[in-house]
Amino acid sequence: MTRVHGPAVVFERVALTLGRTQVLRDVSLRVAPGSVHAIVGPNGAGKSSLVKTLLGQTPHQGRLALEWPGAPGVMGYVPQALAFDAGLPMTVDDFMAAMTQRKPAFLGFARARVAEISAALERVGMAGKRQRRMGALSGGERQRVLLAQGLVPTPALLVLDEPMAALDEAGAQVFEQLLAGWKQAGVTVLWVEHDLEAVGRLADHVTGLNRGVLFDGPPREVLTPQTLLDLFSTRPRGALAQEAAA
Repeated sequence: MTRVHGPAVVFERVALTLGRTQVLRDVSLRVAPGSVHAIVGPNGAGKSSLVKTLLGQTPHQGRLALEWPGAPGVMGYVPQALAFDAGLPMTVDDFMAAMTQRKPAFLGFARARVAEISAALERVGMAGKRQRRMGALSGGERQRVLLAQGLVPTPALLVLDEPMAALDEAGAQVFEQLLAGWKQAGVTVLWVEHDLEAVGRLADHVTGLNRGVLFDGPPREVLTPQTLLDLFSTRPRGALAQEAAA
């Protein structure tokens, strides 16, 4: 993979309120450039909402900044799942063309993208299924295709929202190889994940989030039985408030 220079990602007192529910409160953390930074927490803790603030999809309070070492680079995004009509006659190649270029997918690949797309599908083990319909793929295979589209064009910042959720064992091994490659290439990776064992092995830094930051540091220091008990046994405040109002 081409050597890149990923940015630092800075959240300063970021807050998000939807309706009467405070989804995020006073979130401050820094993702170091070129690092793999994991976000962990229970369901409803605001992890995906934090990603959406970074992607500019939700209004928020506070400061959010990308500190590039030079000219701004490419941001890639891999969602947790792909929502689409399984009956559509969309092949893997069609999907990659639609997601990685401005040229309409029905016109085929832009010349500048042909080699990149082929290499990306090869890296995730999907080169042999390029003409398969997306709806005919297994959940794990579709997730591999999502990982492939996150590689084109080469990202300097990559945002991953629970990318391992649908992967089988072979797919998980592919993901780990990709993660090692991104780290070696200098890509900054913000990784929302529920697999704590994988986070403990693969992340440089981890933040425990439950509407607010409960802990933040190297996995070996902060992923202790007590911190995890505190993280997963505390109900999100928004859920408690909704129950009290019911």
